[in-house]
Amino acid sequence: MHDRILVVDFGSQYTQLIARRVREHQVYSEVVAPQEALERASQGPLRGIVLSGGPASAFAQDAPRLPVEILQLDVPILGICYGMQWLCNALGGEVQPAGGEGTREFGHTRLQVESSDPLFQGVGPETVVWMSHGDRVSRLPEGFRRLAQSPGCPEAAVGDASRRLYGLQFHPEVAHTRQGSLLLENFLRDLCGCRGDWKPANVAEECIQQVRRQVGEDGEIVLGLSGGVDSSVLAVICQQAIGSRCHAIFVDTGLLRAGERELVQHTFRDHFHLDLTVVDAADRFLAQLQGVEDPEVKRKRIGHEFVEVFREQAGRFAQARYLAQGTLYPDVIESVAAHGGPTAVIKSHHNVGGLPEDLDMELVEPLRLMFKDEVRAMGRALGLPEEMVQRQPFPGPGLAVRCLGEVSKTRCETLRQADRVVREEFEVRGEHRGIWQYFAVLLNVRSVGVMGDQRTYEECCAIRAVDSQDGMTADWVYPSRDLLQTISTRIINEVPGINRVVLDLTSKPPGTIEWE
Repeated sequence: MHDRILVVDFGSQYTQLIARRVREHQVYSEVVAPQEALERASQGPLRGIVLSGGPASAFAQDAPRLPVEILQLDVPILGICYGMQWLCNALGGEVQPAGGEGTREFGHTRLQVESSDPLFQGVGPETVVWMSHGDRVSRLPEGFRRLAQSPGCPEAAVGDASRRLYGLQFHPEVAHTRQGSLLLENFLRDLCGCRGDWKPANVAEECIQQVRRQVGEDGEIVLGLSGGVDSSVLAVICQQAIGSRCHAIFVDTGLLRAGERELVQHTFRDHFHLDLTVVDAADRFLAQLQGVEDPEVKRKRIGHEFVEVFREQAGRFAQARYLAQGTLYPDVIESVAAHGGPTAVIKSHHNVGGLPEDLDMELVEPLRLMFKDEVRAMGRALGLPEEMVQRQPFPGPGLAVRCLGEVSKTRCETLRQADRVVREEFEVRGEHRGIWQYFAVLLNVRSVGVMGDQRTYEECCAIRAVDSQDGMTADWVYPSRDLLQTISTRIINEVPGINRVVLDLTSKPPGTIEWE
């Protein structure tokens, strides 16, 4: 039983980032909707609660609220942004709506620390934080005092040390808050007394035991294997849990990168000795995508077709009642309001939003509450080679979500060859090291060009390179000029159908890493 921090989701797009930041300090965290928080708080040892931000106003009639009984659990509580406003409002303070002078703050803001409270231990008298709020606390509840202020927010940090209740108007979970990690560490270690016992090696063994208990002594698993780090770690977990009763299925959808099928076959069949079946399903997947341009429809049709393939393959095994997927927390977060809370849906992932309601197989998803960096650490703990652990992520729907507009066999092949060039040049020059992803996108845009003194009217390709730790946020990477020039020249010369190459300079947020 790990020390546990409950993160209450009031609708912030940063909620899951809070959970990940807590885990970076080796403390287990889980995200819950406000209406479930009191019940979940009673399930196992609880060290503290973090209340997320959100788009609502604490004084609004339809604003998300917690049962006030949560304040009587005698555990430290940290409210962030809306979470702070709800906390103060619930305890008799007052929250002022936006519109008054100095009430709105967005972006980098200087913070003046006025207290030596344990929450601010090690933080200097002045630091830079990230603000994103229109409302602010205008009157503190009884027992609270000011800990820090900013130019536009007198009550930028507040606390009641006797009850271990704290509020921050800024966001310590984002990298823009320079000492945000230290603030969270102070809350977790000094105020909550967390030991920091959430370690990848321990978690890997727990996942193995979890799968073993779920499947039982005679159950068989059909495992969707993509060859990426998520499904690779999942394959090792399932193999160690139930041995030869795990049957891996690799589906060639016709939407793979160049050389992907051969790499997966060589790695898992020859080196891991996994029971692996390769299914050639390119024609049926491309048929499902014919005439489809909407990215949500693409993802759901691909997810549905994957399940149909797995169902067919499961029929080969007498006890194959289980379907294993390398679903991660970000997949769940972006696909649905994962915890029944008010967080907005970003996009459906094929393995979450694309699953049919009548799925007659029980899902095995031991990585469902894990972030990508945690899965990489688990892979190392399980003995996976570093080149596999560090493979750049590739989306389950494959090239379909990098091929804007209709997905056809011809356009897929065009994109596949452009992507091959991008990956080859990044890797041969060593510029791929430390980068989260680097790939090509085929835009549904044609432009006029001149090639060999002839007019061309062909498609445009975008180069996308980003740096990230977990896929929840990302910064764009500016490759060297020589690399970009070589990639552009090679794509235009070697890949028929493309006459223009551009560079994507968008971070996440506001964009997503994939274009669709």
